[in-house]
Order: sequence, then structure tokens, then C-alpha cells
Amino acid sequence: MGLPRLGGQGGNGGDVWVVAGKSLTLKRVSDKHPQKRFAAGTGSNSSVRALKGEKGQDVEIRAPVGITITTDDGKKLGDLNIDGDRVLVAKGGSGGSFYSRFEPSKGQVRHIRLDLKLIADVGLVGFPNAGKSSLLTAMSSATPQIASYAFTTLKPELGKLMYRDHKQVSVHMLMSAVSSWPAKTPFRSAFEAIQLLTKELELYKEELLSKPALLVVNKMDLPDAEDKLAELKEQLEKPGEFSSLLPEDMIPKDQLTFRHVIPVSAATGFGIDHLKTRIRESLDEDAETANRAIHAEKLRALEHYSRW
Repeated sequence: MGLPRLGGQGGNGGDVWVVAGKSLTLKRVSDKHPQKRFAAGTGSNSSVRALKGEKGQDVEIRAPVGITITTDDGKKLGDLNIDGDRVLVAKGGSGGSFYSRFEPSKGQVRHIRLDLKLIADVGLVGFPNAGKSSLLTAMSSATPQIASYAFTTLKPELGKLMYRDHKQVSVHMLMSAVSSWPAKTPFRSAFEAIQLLTKELELYKEELLSKPALLVVNKMDLPDAEDKLAELKEQLEKPGEFSSLLPEDMIPKDQLTFRHVIPVSAATGFGIDHLKTRIRESLDEDAETANRAIHAEKLRALEHYSRW
């Protein structure tokens, strides 16, 4: 409240913030605050001793990095991208003053959502029933739903690959399906599946085709798997000669270049360690290339400064 007879202004209410912190998880936030309700402090009344009342105490909700904050109606309030980022989610009301007849106003009341963005080093892309869930389970501690029918992946899954030097690599599994593939087609070869997946990536975001890629050939425990793998490798060496197997509108403009073709069996564990090694090598090579590029750019900038 304000103080009418002396023109005193009441203190504003406190604000509610969401603040990014390291080593936090959404589960930890939920466990710490089971009521999921946060209220900032009330501003102090204006008085003879303090004509301007003190602001109410702010409240900070600590949350993990990588959070997007939205209201219930979908309005985006902000992102927590790095440690220490702050987003104001509810502003305190104004203290009473001459302009409000010395009556205070109420602060904001909001229902908010904290959504953790899935960030991964590696993406697994494949058709339904290709064994992606089983492969993710074999490589990491993830536990996606697994079944022998199509479309068992109900949501994006994130798994962690652990290495002896304590390096962790996150793997994100995505469902992929080309709806325009003829419904009556009884069989799709591995080569045809690769072409269709390439086309789907091309249609979704063409720049994805320039990213480093590994080809994982799963289910090597099945009969005739070795013969089919040999046939696939031959087709990949000369894809143009075999593209006629597909409808023209399903043929990608450019072919994916695979650094390695890795046969595995998620069911038996065959090739899993080799796959994890290849993933790590590929990521390390890319990191080294990026570091060299940054170093070269800094040298060019330094040379330019020296000449100037």
C-alpha cells in the first residue's frame, strides 16, 4: 500500500525467475518442489519511516540448461541455453502510488511448462522395424519400447554411450517413414531403403546430406545376411546403376557418402563395440577438423591485425 497523506509509494511485489544451473535435472527440480507452486514476496507498505516501501523478495527456480519455457497457451517466455541464463516468468505487481490512488496492483499469475530440448551428438535414422530401438538398447542404457511390429517408437529416445576414458556420446533415435512408398510393395531391399531414407532427408532438410554418416547394417544374425551385405556393398559402389529399381520421384538428387559400413546384430551383440568405436572416431575427427578451422581463422585475423 502507498501512504496517501505523505504521497508515499508502496514497494513492488517480487518477481519469479527460472535460472539455469549445472548438474540439474528436471526430475531433481520436480522432487525438490513437489507442490510445483512458487510465490514471490509481497512488497512493503509505505510508512512514515520509509516512504518508499521495499520490493518483495524474488524467487528463483533452478532448472537444467537446455530448457525452453512456455505458458500453458503456448507462448514462449525464453530459453535457458547456458549456465546462469535467467528468464522472468511472473512479474510482481506495482506498489501503490499517486497514480493508482495508492492501491497496489496484483502480480502476474502463470502456469508454465519447462521442456527439455533433446540435444544429441548422433542421430539414428531408419524405417520402422529396422531394429533402431534394439540397437539403442544394445549400445546404451536407454530402454525404448521394443516390439516386432512397425511404429513402436512412441517418442524420441535419447541414449548415452559410455567410453573407458569417461567420454559420453548422446545418441538420438528418430522414426522415419516415407508415406509415398507403394503400399503393396512386399519387400524392400537394403539398397532401396537407403535410397528412400536419403530422399526423405533431402526433402526434410537438404543440408543433412552433407553431415558425416555411418551405415549400420543390422540383423546380421539372420540367414543369408552375409550374401545380402556383399550385394549391398556392390550396389553402394555404383548406385547409379541400381537406382532404376526405384520410382523416379523417389531417387535422391545426391547420394549419401558413408565413412564406414558396419554390420551388427543388436540381438546377439555382434559388432556393437566396433560400432561404438567408429562413432567415437568419427566425432573426434570432426572435432579436430573444427578446431583446426577455428585456429586457422584466428591466425588469419592475427596476421591481418599485424599488417594493419
